[in-house]
Amino acid sequence: MIGEHPYVKWAIRVIENYVRYGKVIEPDESVPEELFKRRAGAFVTLHKTDGSLRGCIGTYLPTKPNLALEIRDNAIAAATQDPRFPPVSPDELDDIVVHVDILSPPEPVRDISELDPKKYGVIVVKGWRRGLLLPDIEGVDTVEEQLRIAKLKAGIPEWDDDVEIYRFTVERYK
Repeated sequence: MIGEHPYVKWAIRVIENYVRYGKVIEPDESVPEELFKRRAGAFVTLHKTDGSLRGCIGTYLPTKPNLALEIRDNAIAAATQDPRFPPVSPDELDDIVVHVDILSPPEPVRDISELDPKKYGVIVVKGWRRGLLLPDIEGVDTVEEQLRIAKLKAGIPEWDDDVEIYRFTVERYK
């Protein structure tokens, strides 16, 4: 697996242990100390070395006591529970690139002029439906395209503009 940042190295260790041995590992002293002190939403994204998506799962708000556990559980889910893909197999591990995104708390958007698909991710909400798209996604260059995809993910019709919109930033680690 490929990734240099310590947060990514933690996600890689988690995925390798889970995929190879079925073992959920606990964070230890090799995990950066700040991950034990911080809570935030986090996404773990897996790409094949050719750039194609292989899995992406995350939380936009913290659900665990600390970021080390948030990353751990989302790393396992990205590798094994993304409904768009079969679980990652051990023989795929060498050809997967891992990214970890730490999300800022979402803030309401009053006007789409406050959005920028390179800088902000979006969450669209209508009733119980919710769709999220991370920022700076290749091929997503306009606010309209970003909102269209987020609505699609939520099952909200593209033409329905009666939605709540939230934006967030990410710290992206590779």
